[in-house]
Amino acid sequence: MRKIIKSAMFGLGLALTAPAVAAGGAKPVAVLYKNPQCDCCETYAKYLRVHGYEVKVQATHDLPLIKKKHGIPTALEGCHTTLVGGYVVEGHVPVKSLNKLLAQRPKITGISLPGMPTGSPGMMGPKTKPFKVFAFNKAGRSAVYSVE
Repeated sequence: MRKIIKSAMFGLGLALTAPAVAAGGAKPVAVLYKNPQCDCCETYAKYLRVHGYEVKVQATHDLPLIKKKHGIPTALEGCHTTLVGGYVVEGHVPVKSLNKLLAQRPKITGISLPGMPTGSPGMMGPKTKPFKVFAFNKAGRSAVYSVE
């Protein structure tokens, strides 16, 4: 599975670099942009805090502009947009994928768990199927980054 993911990422020109954050190292501050009326975003911020991240929540009515500015492909849009460690993290991405991103430091724009899947971090209900987290680059190309 790992070989398939790496092959897909290299096909997009998304080569991996050496780890920049050691396991157990200090985690960068996350800035989460959300719609002012959305509660699941606050729950996701709490989830990240439980996993050791400092999270600053910014409520905004300009979320579509923020998504566009940071190159999030429309098909990969999620509920909120988080900037962390030089990457864009879109939607309710599980912390395992976020930690992997920050440890491996691939040459990509970011990762996304599109939509608002039931049972994902910050979303109520049972998980009904594995979550596909996608990597994307500035050109709008994407590939499966992880499956959780």
